[in-house]
Amino acid sequence: MEQEITNEEEFYKKVEYFNAERTKQLSYHYQEILKLLGEDPEREGLLKTPLRVAKAMQFMTQGYSQNPEEILSSALFKEDYRQMVIVKDIEIYSLCEHHMLPFYGRAHVAYIPNGYVTGLSKIARVVETYARRLQVQERLTYEIKNCIQNTLHPLGVAVVIEAKHMCMAIRGVEKQNSVTTTSDFSGAFEKLATREEFIRLISSKLH
Repeated sequence: MEQEITNEEEFYKKVEYFNAERTKQLSYHYQEILKLLGEDPEREGLLKTPLRVAKAMQFMTQGYSQNPEEILSSALFKEDYRQMVIVKDIEIYSLCEHHMLPFYGRAHVAYIPNGYVTGLSKIARVVETYARRLQVQERLTYEIKNCIQNTLHPLGVAVVIEAKHMCMAIRGVEKQNSVTTTSDFSGAFEKLATREEFIRLISSKLH
């Protein structure tokens, strides 16, 4: 006879790890912010909001505690392959450092190996590490390229990011459909033909 499950915790428990002291301090400050905004942090719907926001902000800025160079170096493989390696449509979610509002979109990353390749997932993890910090899109693009170039020493690196910024959509100029594109290239990708091949490949639909 099947047992009826009436309590969600009987079959699912979410496990999260946060710095206790940091969470406590952040929660206090967010409670004070709610007061300054004219809200009552003691009302039912807001009782746990400071704690939730404290944890959310730590999650969204976890990139500060991660080392992208170590991530790439943890999966290096010697390969005699000297053609383009592209990981495209990597989802990014970051926070604009000017207003601490989200910007989100896609990153396209390519490199041409010079004796070594890295695990494909490591490219996405590097993007994630830098995105999970307070950012501007221009610097995010440069940091991803620079990390791959300095760690793998490939023949060239290319990074293109397309993103929508909430600071442009819901405040200020309020242009909801605008998309910002940034790019950075090194080595072989500074040649027009190589760069055009990269742009063509990330623009095509192969699946």
